[in-house]
Amino acid sequence: MSIIFDKTNQVFLLNTISSSYIIKIFANQYILHYGWFPKIDEWNDMFAAPVTGRAMSPNPEIFEGKLDFSLDTQPQEFSGAGITDFRNSSIEIKSENGTIATDLIFKSYRILKGKPQIPGLPATYSLKNEEADTLEIDFMDPLTEVTVILSYTVWKNYNAICRHTVVKNTGKYDICLEKVMSCNVDFCGSRYKMLQLSGAHARERHPVFRKLVPGNQGIESKRTASSLQQNPFIALMDYDASETRGNVYGFNLVYSGNFYANVEVDQFNMSRVQLGINPFNFEWKIKPEEEFYTPEAVMVYSQNGLGEMSRTFHDLYRNHLCRGKWQYKERPIVINNWEATYFNFNAEKLFKLADEASSAGIELFVLDDGWFGKRNDDTSSLGDWFENKEKLPGGLAEISDGIHKRGLKFGLWFEPEMVSPDSNLYRNHPDWCLHIEGRSSSLSRHQLMLDLSRNEVVDYLYERLYSIITENKIDYVKWDFNRSGTEVGSGTATAAEQMKVSHKYYLGLYNLMEKITSALPDVLFESCSSGGGRYDPGMLYYMPQAWTSDNTDGISRLAIQAGSTIAYPASSMSCHVSAVPNHQTGRQTFLAERGHTAMAGTFGYELDLNKLNPVELKEIKDQVEIYKTIRKTVQFGDYYRLENPWTESSDAEITDFTAWNIVSKDKNQAVFTIVWNYPEANAPADIIKLQGLDESKKYKLTCPQSKTIREFFRLYSPFPMPEAAFYPFENDIVVSGDLLMKCGLQIPYRPHFGSSIQIILNAL
Repeated sequence: MSIIFDKTNQVFLLNTISSSYIIKIFANQYILHYGWFPKIDEWNDMFAAPVTGRAMSPNPEIFEGKLDFSLDTQPQEFSGAGITDFRNSSIEIKSENGTIATDLIFKSYRILKGKPQIPGLPATYSLKNEEADTLEIDFMDPLTEVTVILSYTVWKNYNAICRHTVVKNTGKYDICLEKVMSCNVDFCGSRYKMLQLSGAHARERHPVFRKLVPGNQGIESKRTASSLQQNPFIALMDYDASETRGNVYGFNLVYSGNFYANVEVDQFNMSRVQLGINPFNFEWKIKPEEEFYTPEAVMVYSQNGLGEMSRTFHDLYRNHLCRGKWQYKERPIVINNWEATYFNFNAEKLFKLADEASSAGIELFVLDDGWFGKRNDDTSSLGDWFENKEKLPGGLAEISDGIHKRGLKFGLWFEPEMVSPDSNLYRNHPDWCLHIEGRSSSLSRHQLMLDLSRNEVVDYLYERLYSIITENKIDYVKWDFNRSGTEVGSGTATAAEQMKVSHKYYLGLYNLMEKITSALPDVLFESCSSGGGRYDPGMLYYMPQAWTSDNTDGISRLAIQAGSTIAYPASSMSCHVSAVPNHQTGRQTFLAERGHTAMAGTFGYELDLNKLNPVELKEIKDQVEIYKTIRKTVQFGDYYRLENPWTESSDAEITDFTAWNIVSKDKNQAVFTIVWNYPEANAPADIIKLQGLDESKKYKLTCPQSKTIREFFRLYSPFPMPEAAFYPFENDIVVSGDLLMKCGLQIPYRPHFGSSIQIILNAL
């Protein structure tokens, strides 16, 4: 068993593959947190936080006047409200008498084999009971008789613990749940730096590091989405922790709506980490015998730096969060028509683009926005999921047949959760959008959000999507979401239920996604939200990959993609090559660099192939052929960040080059990539030591695009390029993994701005 109860010390040891998480039952009343360490065989209370009296810290009445115990001074697993702990509470329940004081007293526990699912919510899962064990701890508030259950699933093959909370009204009166966290962990110390993934539209998931200080530091979303601005992930790191050393504790919420992640440093320098649904616009009335389940929090520990933590998240999510046919299947290479045509297309233009894509070896053609209703710009027709016969007289069937005849799979863009005021759906059902009676509704991108807390809206969307997809033999769906929620209310909710709408929206969305993905198991679904606005584990449960950002600039993507890999696997990262000057930044970069950057995830193109010259088309064909030889390694291998495109002093600073190495699980292949963020005159030589290889194996190193790159530079570079700008070998060489990791590769000279090198290593 990975969960051991030490009856003598009244301690639970939650043992992952190489760590131990310690929970203490104190005085048969309270549940305390005694630490998360490298794996231990037994526990001794001498290593616990001291129980001692502190000024101005009240003592629970049950200790009969003893002054040496206060909840205000002890590290806890879950904290009540308004009793003797003045830190942020884990739960706030308004009782029948109108107060929120909640005293959580231990009642019982259970140890279960395997991992129970969370009703109505996405979560990690175990297929075999031997993969994990689950501890459930019951509390009860003596006044309200409300039961709170803490659930801990301990993974035997990962340094990961998954938590959620269940609130059951086992009392006689209605209660109102105003706040409830998925996890609470109190650390006995504050000498940590906090890592968050922050940004904006087209600048998502940039790592930000800051040292903890007394008080609160945290992130949240109130946008009715996990958001472009903040990702539902934080980590605590030792001051000197890096990619390869130091203790790191990661926390990620499996939820796509409003979230709250906070670290509070108290007067004694203890650090309380909390993660859960944002209390903003949330209130849940629970009648007797009813219950409420929180989303799951995934907690990962690494004693070997940030990289090891990331790879734990990657493996756990690939193996126990993603599901279905596409969980382990290599993802197709995509051409999306959006940046090639925007709304201005017809069948002839689409087929002409598809012909070039087919010639290049691309595998999937995606028709983006503009195929439905009267959609010729972004001001109308969302919700009217019927073909635009003026633009496509032969309908989607003609396009689908034509694409399939060219040997390509066919994909389609939807934005199911939205409605345009200028649409038949809105004219027929104006109350189907989120709105507040008596208030005007704010528009964003000329659209409103549908009210997915209503079953009839979910049913309509399911019927429309299922019909379009099945009738037109759609192989892939890009599911977009392009605005934040405002005036969040429902036309069918009572006044007492309006504060439920934000969460019920996601229960409705998850229900819709469960139904449609289960009914269409062969279809590859990709999530999108103005790019990366809902890049979270909740979406990955239903859709195994996400459009990483609307910003396809080859340099901007370095920070966005590297930041994404801190918590999310490369298989989830949809990365495309686009035209230059880039449509978002106006920057010019080489086609080779754009290809190398995009080959860090699932691969594709967002440009008009018909506007390229023969040399560029040949290079794209070469990129496609190369990616097919490394696709399995990139999508399902181990990801090592060797040189990051940021510094920890400020997320605004960038390093001069970015480098990463992706290694296949059997260590027989690796893909090593370097991209220069900016050039430096007469720069010193650099050495990069690779990671993740088998030290006992010999690897053949090839630089497959070197000749193509040289030709491109020769024809199109405004400046002559020195030979040293290319990696200094023409022919394949063989070297041991041991030397590559210990001695590294010499990078003799920094190439041009936006240049790059990709080296493929194959074991002999």
